[in-house]
Amino acid sequence: MVVEKLSNSIDLHRELKSLGVDSGGISILEDKARHHVIRIRDLHVGAANILKQDALSIGADVAVPRGTVIASMPRVDVLLIATERQLQTLVKKEKAQPFGLKQLSHELDRFCRLHYPQSVSIMGILNANEDSFYHASRFQGNKAIDRIETMIEEGAEIIDLGGVSSRPGSIAVSPEEELARVSPIIDAIYAQRLFERAAFSLDSYEPSVIHYALERGFSIVNDITGLENDEVARLCGTYNATAIIMHMQGTPQNMQENPSYSSVINDVESFFRERIAKGESFGIKEIILDCGIGFGKRLEDNLALITHQSHFLGLGKKLLVGASRKSMIDAISPSTSDERLAGTLAIHLKALDEGASIVRAHDVKEHAQATKIWKALRG
Repeated sequence: MVVEKLSNSIDLHRELKSLGVDSGGISILEDKARHHVIRIRDLHVGAANILKQDALSIGADVAVPRGTVIASMPRVDVLLIATERQLQTLVKKEKAQPFGLKQLSHELDRFCRLHYPQSVSIMGILNANEDSFYHASRFQGNKAIDRIETMIEEGAEIIDLGGVSSRPGSIAVSPEEELARVSPIIDAIYAQRLFERAAFSLDSYEPSVIHYALERGFSIVNDITGLENDEVARLCGTYNATAIIMHMQGTPQNMQENPSYSSVINDVESFFRERIAKGESFGIKEIILDCGIGFGKRLEDNLALITHQSHFLGLGKKLLVGASRKSMIDAISPSTSDERLAGTLAIHLKALDEGASIVRAHDVKEHAQATKIWKALRG
């Protein structure tokens, strides 16, 4: 007899299939192996007691504060721990319960249908301005085209071109200046039909610049304001372009001046819901969500958003993570932007574990290798 302890992150479906388990059994066993840990804030104490009893009755559990049983406080925070199948059962039970549990059942239901992505795309960064925080991402003229071709060869499926820095404290420029910076590169991409080899994204929120790019082979708009401008939303809908909705608190000029959140995950989710609805009202068919690491966030906010990426899978959209060489790495391990590749890879691989499927990176070759190894380790 040989006994082996397997990792919780194995491809369980593959392991069960290799044992010869029938398809129905595979489905049941996969459900039992997948656990959810869900934090519920500000729950009515009566609801907490009912939820705990209902959870215990099906083999799940709810962690509650001391004094919950005797209702020593009116509202509490709790942790629900359940398998996939237990969560599905609990959703049905709570639909008939009082104290807001019916509403909670709808919230829990979306976590029963999370679909983790089966592929990873790398978005290579190209800056056409001279003040981006990482100097090695700045290119002009023929060197920009050479860099694009190199990134495609290294494994980038998307190229993200930007003409204005959005680092903390950066200075805004006019639409005319932004267009002057990026239009020669856009024209060269169009002339050489590079958009047939990779998808091209414009990192901009200026309608005139976005219109210019969409007319010339670009198919993605990476909007750090998250479709704040109606005209940007209209352009994405008209050209059938993918919209990347990023969350930012404040503006690049002031976003790191004491940012604060009541709950960063819930606040970002509320923003996403609002902007998804707006985008869809303008006919945008494909939306990607970006939590905006470093954009109006404290270190603890950035860490929470990366660690809990899977929460946003409940919105049914692809998730992009962009922490490439950002200062949050320096806050954990003192370093310059030139020294943050290892920290970048650590953050991005964790985000992939949690459900992100697009990585925005300065270092395409290194990310291509890392994601290949990551996939092999996960089976």
